[in-house]
Amino acid sequence: MKPMDHLEHLDKHLVDELAQVARETVRDELREQTRKQRRRATLYAASGALALYAGAALALAVGLALALGLPDWAAALITAVILGAAAYVLRGMARPTRPGSGHGAGVVPGHDDAGQAAAAAAAGLPYPPVPPAPPGGPAPGTVPPRPTDDPDLPGPKA
Repeated sequence: MKPMDHLEHLDKHLVDELAQVARETVRDELREQTRKQRRRATLYAASGALALYAGAALALAVGLALALGLPDWAAALITAVILGAAAYVLRGMARPTRPGSGHGAGVVPGHDDAGQAAAAAAAGLPYPPVPPAPPGGPAPGTVPPRPTDDPDLPGPKA
């Protein structure tokens, strides 16, 4: 028996015990972080529900105020238009880019627009916008010319 054989057993036991302590520590830390995130998510959900009720009460108040001078149907219609316009504006604010600002809308192929990259950086995008065509390639929607000396095409050879 070698003199170091009895230490091998102790090393294995020590490694197992250390792994167990590390697992328990990580598990406890993750449990605490999850508990904090769960509480935060619950508070956000409650806040959203209360904001929804507040918005409904505000819409009701606007409708009732308009109903003082207008017929009820007109007040309801005007309130619906106001809410629809507000929803459209909020949706537009939530989009990172406007529709039509990308692929081919006012973009000249082959030109690197530094203004677009600066606007993307200002908008908080982590990457620059994708160009509509490869550099030096054909413009989007155009068909490249066919080569005249293609060996795969049948026909007379010059």
